[in-house]
Amino acid sequence: MRIAELPREQFEGYELVFSYDSKAYYDLRLRTGSNVFACEFVRTPCPPVHKEFADKLFAPHWDDPHAYGLWDGNDLRAVIELTPETWNNRLRITNLCVQEGYRRRGFGTLLMTKAREIARAQKRRALILETQSCNAAAIAFYLSQGLTFMGFNACEYSNEDQQKHEVRIEMGCFIG
Repeated sequence: MRIAELPREQFEGYELVFSYDSKAYYDLRLRTGSNVFACEFVRTPCPPVHKEFADKLFAPHWDDPHAYGLWDGNDLRAVIELTPETWNNRLRITNLCVQEGYRRRGFGTLLMTKAREIARAQKRRALILETQSCNAAAIAFYLSQGLTFMGFNACEYSNEDQQKHEVRIEMGCFIG
């Protein structure tokens, strides 16, 4: 296995297919009072759910993205895309995708290690990413990688994000 930077001119528009199965979601519970705003995400079992969506590398809305692939021989098995946020000096993981059948083999950990190395080399103050409250497996992986809850948006995708259990969660870590 080797990690190599993916040249933009060759991989721009390269489609990543994300899929996952979940038997749990993180239920957002909000409380508002005159002296408090409080929230918590409670892991809640649910009937099995399958989600699938696609994204493309080097999307035009990202400023200066760089992508890295994990190769098994000549086969690209996992990808991480990183975009600097210069206004706040963070490095954002815009895509992290490990092919089904290659998960739980350390590919994601290797790519997360690469992201941390790049963040340190660029002297970024934090590494950050977005996930959804319905992707319990991804959340568990990010927690295992030392990322923590950084924030959320209860209506990022629609006005029914909470009812759909698909709330945008920001997770990250500070780079020392």
